[in-house]
Amino acid sequence: MTDIPSAERVAQLRAALSEHGQEHVLRFADELSPDALDALLSELEALDLPRLDLRLKSVLGESHEDTSGELEPPRVVELDNSEAGRARDTAAREAGEELLRTGKVAAFLVAGGQGTRLGYAGPKGRFPVGPLTNRSLFAYHAQRVLAASRRYGNALPYYVMTSRANHADTVAAFEEASYWGLDREQVFFLTQGMLPAVDDQGRMLLAEKGALALSPDGHGGCFEALQRSGALHDMARRGVEQIFYFQVDNPLAPVFDPVFIGHHAQAGAEMSTKVVEKLDPDEKVGVLGRRGGVDCLLEYSDLDPAIASARDDNGKLRYRAGNIAIHMLQRAFAERLVNGELELPVHRANKKVPHVDSAGARVEPSEPNAIKLEMFVFDALGFAATTLVQEVRREDEFAPVKNAEGNDSPATSRAALSAQAKRWMTQAGLHVRDGDVEVGPLFALDVEAFCATLTGADFGPVFDRS
Repeated sequence: MTDIPSAERVAQLRAALSEHGQEHVLRFADELSPDALDALLSELEALDLPRLDLRLKSVLGESHEDTSGELEPPRVVELDNSEAGRARDTAAREAGEELLRTGKVAAFLVAGGQGTRLGYAGPKGRFPVGPLTNRSLFAYHAQRVLAASRRYGNALPYYVMTSRANHADTVAAFEEASYWGLDREQVFFLTQGMLPAVDDQGRMLLAEKGALALSPDGHGGCFEALQRSGALHDMARRGVEQIFYFQVDNPLAPVFDPVFIGHHAQAGAEMSTKVVEKLDPDEKVGVLGRRGGVDCLLEYSDLDPAIASARDDNGKLRYRAGNIAIHMLQRAFAERLVNGELELPVHRANKKVPHVDSAGARVEPSEPNAIKLEMFVFDALGFAATTLVQEVRREDEFAPVKNAEGNDSPATSRAALSAQAKRWMTQAGLHVRDGDVEVGPLFALDVEAFCATLTGADFGPVFDRS
C-alpha cells in the first residue's frame, strides 16, 4: 500500500484516465473498502496508459499487417540423412555443445496455462502424461534440464514463466518434488503480464466494482516479463547469451537440443524456430512463410484455404513448415524487444468476458462481448536481423497436450512417448514388448545415450534412473 492518501491517488488517476477516455473504471471508487480501493488503484497505476492507447488503436482500427511482397515458403534447414547432411548436423552439435559446456544457454519454459480444457484442476504442467509412470509435464522438462546439466557439467539455468492464476501452485509443484533434483539456484520463476479486456469501443471493463477484467498478455508478453522480473539481468549476470524457448504442453520437447542451438549460433541468427512437416491442410498449426525476405508465421485460423492447400511439384504442401513453438533467441535480441527500440504487435481475440455494468450489476454474456489483447512470440521473427528455420521429425519432438480427446490429447501424447521409447529399444537391439514403454529423461536424453546407458540389468517397460 502506498503512502500517498487514497483521495489524492484517486484524483491523480482520474485525471490521467480522463485523458484516455477511461475514467469510468473509477465510478465505484466511493463504494469500495480501503483495501479494495487500494487494490484497484494499484492495478490502474500499473498500466502504461499511453501505450495501452496505442495498442487499442491498432486493434480497433484497420489491420496493419504487412502484406507487401509475394508470400513464399521459408528457407529451411531440412532433414538430410546424406553424408553431407550428417556432417552438417555434427558440426552444429559440436557448436551447440560448446555453448552448453560454457554455460551460455538458458532454458525458458512458458507455463502459464491451466489444465481446464483437460478437465484438470491446476497448472497444466502438473498434468500426468507419462505412459506408465504418470510423470508430469513439469517433471519431463525439469528432468531434461537436470540431465543436460549433468551431461555438460554445468548447472544450466532454467526460467519458468507462470501466470497469476497458477504461479503459487507451480512453485508448490517444484517444491513438493524437491525441484526434481535441480539446484534451486538454477530455477528462476517469473510471472506473465496482464492486459485489460475492453468493449468494442476500447473502454476497459470491470470484473467487479473494485477490479479490472484482466487477461494474460499472450506468449509474446514473455519478453516484457523477462525484463520486468529481472530475468534478463540475471541471464547477463550468469553469462547467458542464448535462450532456448519452449512451451509446457509438449513432453517431447528436447530441452537444450545441441544441434538446434548450434545451427542457430552458426547462422548468427537473432531468432530461430523449429518446424515439422504439416501433412494435412486442416491441421490446426501455424506455418512459416517468407515475405519481402523476412520470415513470418501464418496462423492456421487466418490462413487462406487456397494457400493452406497449395501443393508443390512433388505433391507436398507448399506451406508445410508447421510451427511447434520451440525457438532459440539471442539474449541481446530479447533486450532489443523491450528497450523501446522494437514493439511487438498486439492481436485481438473476441471473447465472452463477465463484468459489471454501469449500474454495478453483474453481466454474464452468452456471446462474445469483449476484446482481449494478446501478443505472439513468433511475431518477433519479423524484427530479427537474421533468422533460421530448422525442420525436425514430428515423432521425435512434437506431441502436445492441448485437447481432452482426439488430436493433441493426453492419449496421443502418451502414445508418442511410448512409440519413441520403442524406436530407441529397436535401435538398441532390444526386444520390443507389447503395450506401453517409457524412458525417463534421467536415463537418456536421446537414442545415442539410451544405447550407451543400457546394462544387463535394464529391461522394459520403464527405463528410469535418478
